[in-house]
Amino acid sequence: MKSFFVGAVVMASLSFSVNSVAADMPAAVKTYNCLGCHSVAKKVVGPGWKDVANKYKGDAGARDKLIEKMMKGGKGAWGPMPMPASPKMSKEESAQLVDFILAL
Repeated sequence: MKSFFVGAVVMASLSFSVNSVAADMPAAVKTYNCLGCHSVAKKVVGPGWKDVANKYKGDAGARDKLIEKMMKGGKGAWGPMPMPASPKMSKEESAQLVDFILAL
């Protein structure tokens, strides 16, 4: 019984954590289907956003580089799979998403 309770508490905590992160995501995530290739915590087609945040931690130019990469696309930073351009994404939307990712 004790292990069931502990397991239930852990699962509830994880669920709350994932749901609160999802609630904080910028609208661009849904608009541009970012979760089709990315997730917060793990590699899907592209890198997990926590991995992106860790890679660019302390890099003063990261924000601008990532905004441009989201809008224009890129390749090579995370392996052979290119990131397609998002030409309909505004610079403001891209900046909001980059700020969200870098804050993870």
